[in-house]
Formats: sequence, structure tokens, C-alpha cells
Amino acid sequence: MPQPPDAMDAVVVRTWCSLALEALGRDREEIDAINVYPVADGDTGTNLYLTVESAAQAVEAVFVAHGTVAGAGTADGSGPTASVPALADAVRAMAHGALIGARGNSGTILAQLLRGMAEVLGAPAGDDDHAELLGAALRRAADSAYQAVAHPVEGTVLTVATAAAEAAAAAAGTDTPPPAGARARCTAVARAAYEGARTALDATPGQLAVLGRAGVVDAGGRGLVDVLAALAGAFSGETPAAERRRVPTVLPPHFTDDCPADGGPAFEVIYLLEAGDDAVARLRTRLDGIGDSLVVVGGDGLWNVHVHVDDAGAAVEAGVDAGRPYRIRISHFGATGTPAPEQVQRAVVAVVPGEGLAALCREAGATTVLARPGEPPASGELVEAIRRAHAREVVLLPNDAELRHTAAAAAEQARAEGVRVALVPTRAAVQGVAALAVHEPERRFDEDVVAMTAAAGATRYAELAVAERQSWTSAGICQAGDVLGLIDGDVAVIGADLITTAETVLHRMLSAGGELVTLVLGDGVPDTLADRLEEFVRGGHLAVDTVVYDGGRQPAPLLIGVE
Repeated sequence: MPQPPDAMDAVVVRTWCSLALEALGRDREEIDAINVYPVADGDTGTNLYLTVESAAQAVEAVFVAHGTVAGAGTADGSGPTASVPALADAVRAMAHGALIGARGNSGTILAQLLRGMAEVLGAPAGDDDHAELLGAALRRAADSAYQAVAHPVEGTVLTVATAAAEAAAAAAGTDTPPPAGARARCTAVARAAYEGARTALDATPGQLAVLGRAGVVDAGGRGLVDVLAALAGAFSGETPAAERRRVPTVLPPHFTDDCPADGGPAFEVIYLLEAGDDAVARLRTRLDGIGDSLVVVGGDGLWNVHVHVDDAGAAVEAGVDAGRPYRIRISHFGATGTPAPEQVQRAVVAVVPGEGLAALCREAGATTVLARPGEPPASGELVEAIRRAHAREVVLLPNDAELRHTAAAAAEQARAEGVRVALVPTRAAVQGVAALAVHEPERRFDEDVVAMTAAAGATRYAELAVAERQSWTSAGICQAGDVLGLIDGDVAVIGADLITTAETVLHRMLSAGGELVTLVLGDGVPDTLADRLEEFVRGGHLAVDTVVYDGGRQPAPLLIGVE
């Protein structure tokens, strides 16, 4: 029997992710401040935010692929629903996004909690009661998270998750008359889970000595309470109330006596791993023998591995022996009390498409964020880069039109942290190079930003790409293998080879004038291409200079800028 229109659906999942991301963004600093276990490295709130951000982006991608515009359908069941994806697709995307984007110990556990829920919600029978299904999903989530942690400890996010599951199960199975409507019953179960989690969170200082001595609740559990409040809000249509708890301004000097931050492993190692179940079982045993805080989550051939070790190389080598590790991140905890580096007055943060331009920008003094093909950086990564720059003033260069909203969100968050941030709306990497070329940190901030913005705006940009299939374009129909010349983001030329297409693109761009041509060559481009294009420019435009950069591995074989 089909579910009524007010039952749980993909729109609820989308709303849940959005509300959870908003709450964690709001409470990130508070959660970071109470992070004392398993390592007092002050990043639990940030890690949870980045994990949920990755989940939210994956869910949004499903909606976009399904042709659903942002805002189609609402949590109360109103609005268009004909094009909304299936619930199973949304929850699986959420779980996968969290898995590949999980950060830190708590983020990795949260990814497994979401995966456990997706295993239940992703395969419901048509006549299932969604409230009971939600309760079962929260139970599966807690059980799978316990199984993922090598040595579970009470008084942590695991305890909070279990309490939430038990409260949800009790609400789903109550003998009292249930609220009318599937959505209302789900709301009651989600609220019970939230209240159960809050109660369990308050008890964590009495369960884990390090929390009691510091006078704080568990940071991971605190973040989970935000996530569950968002779940209840997604069903009810109400914005969750902000959680506000007293945070000690100065932690007791002895609070880390039993915390691995002192005398514990020196490195945190995280990587994604493609491997079979048997190989992962052997990996768990091997990593458990060389480190602690081991969490391995995932399944179906893709896993996220998190461990604290002294020998980071050994942890990565173990992953290589088990399968194919990638996206390897190694962080050094450092000694407590290490002074922060001296803050500089001004810095530039730039998103770049390849290592070649990254090296060029770093030589010019910029902090870089690498945008991998198909993996645009999230706002959390840009905020992290702004923090790494350790400057009072930052000029942010997104270098991609699709990143304008992400960059704006990152700039807003950094401003909330006390950093003066100016966003220069660069739409391509060559515009970023032009802006960086006129950057002068000695002049007034506003003057510097104006000069960089003007340089970027005066730079027309183009790139060459190879068509993957037959398609309609603004320049006509292209076939698979055709070379496409995109000028200012639109296909303007369809050609048969790189050199001819590049020459046509340059001719069109220079017909409107120009003083400097910038060429950024990707890997695999013939060595003769740069020479041919420089000769082409000299032959028709004697007053125009040409500069060539090696872009290394980048999505486009050639980037072009004309100033």
C-alpha cells in the first residue's frame, strides 16, 4: 500500500541535512571548545560540520540529477513533489557523502550512524509504518557504530546514540494513541530520540573521568544532539532551538590526565579504502596492534579508516596491503601548549585546478586549495585554508563561477571568527592569476581588493575540453572526441584538434583587444602546442605578450587568459 503524502520522504532527508549543517555551523566553536576526548585537539565541531556538509552535498546532487530545483517540496509535504527522488536514493547518498567526507574520530562515527540508518530506510516495504521504521533505523545506527569502533567507551557519542535509539524505540512502540498522520508519528519518534540523547549527554561527565574533571559533556555527543534536533525539525517543519551550554573559559590543568593527547600517539591517520570484507577484518587487527582510537566504517567495498598512531607510514602501508587507500590525511597532534604562529596582516587564499598552478600561487605567497575533477572544495575546506593563512585580512579567490556560494559561506564563517575577508569573484583560474599578480600587501586592504578585482575583471578566460559524447552546444552539435573551445564559460568553437581550436579561440578573444595572453598547459599536451600558440600570437598581434605556465594535472588540457 503506498504511503500517504505526509510520510517520510527524500525532502525530509534533504531538510534534515540542511538543518543539521546550519546547527553545526552555529555551534562548531562551542563543540570544538569542549573537545577533550579521545584527543584534546579542539576540532570535533569542525569535523562534524565537514562530515555533514559532505552528506548534504551528496543529497543535493541527487536532487539536481533528478531535475528537482532547490526548494521543490517542503518538509510539511506542501509544494511540488512529482520530481522528488526516492527516499532510498536520498538516504544512500547521505550515507555515502558522509562516508567519503568524514573527518576525525567523531565524524567517522557519525558517518557510520548515517550508514546504519540508510540500511533500514533505504529498503522499506511499501506498507511499513514509517515511525517504527525510523526507530529501527536509529537502533541499527547505534549498533553499527559500536561495531565500527575497536574499543567502545561509554560516556561518548556511542552512549548518546544508544540512548537516542532506545527512546525512539519506546516512542514508536508506545501503547498510547499515536498522533494522527505518518509525519506526526515520525515527528514524535524523532523528538523522543532527541530528548533521549540530551538526557544521555548530560550524564556523560559522570561516565568518563576526563569529561568530569574538565567540567564538560562529550563533544561528539553534543554534535549528535544537534543532528537529532535537526531530524525532529525536518519532520515538524520547525527550526530546532539552539542548544546552549556553559563552556569553561579555562580548562583545569589536570583535565587531560587520562586523555591520549598527553603521551599518546603523535598522528591521526584517515583514508578511504577500496577493499573486501576479509581484507578489512585483517586490517582492523593490524591497526589495532599499532595504534588506538581505531574506527573503520563503511562496507560494500568502500571504507573510511581512522586511527591514531606513532608510525603514520605503518598505518598507510597496512591500508596498501589491504586494498587501495586514497584521500590519505595525516595530522600531527603536536605538543600541548605549543604557541600559535605569529599572525600576519594579510594573505590570499586561492582555489586552483591543478598542482602546477598551486605551486605558482604558493610561490606568490598564496595559501591554496586544490579543486579535484568532480570534487569541488566544500566551504569547510575554504574556512580551514583561511585559518591556515593565519592572517588578520584575507582575500579569497574562488576561481570558479560554481563556487561563488560556497566561497561566500566560507567568507561569512571566517568573518564570524574575527577575520576580515574580501571575496573577489574570480570565475576562472587565469583570473585568479591576474589578481594575484597585482596583489600588494603593503597598501590599504580596500585598495588592494579593488586592484585585484579590477585585474580579474579585465581578464577574459577560455579553456579547451574534449567532448565525451554527442551533445547540443551553443556553437552547434558536437561529437564524442571533438575539441571544444569555451570562452567565458560558453562553448564558442568546435574543432578537430587542440592546436587549430586553440588558435581559433585566441583569434576571437584578441579581436576585442588585449595586452597579455596567459596559457596554462595540462599534462599530456604536446610540447609543440605552446610554441605554436606563441608564434600565432606574435604573427597577428605584435604588441601582445605571451606567458606560459605548466598546469600539471588539471581537468582542462589548456586554459587561456587575455588581459
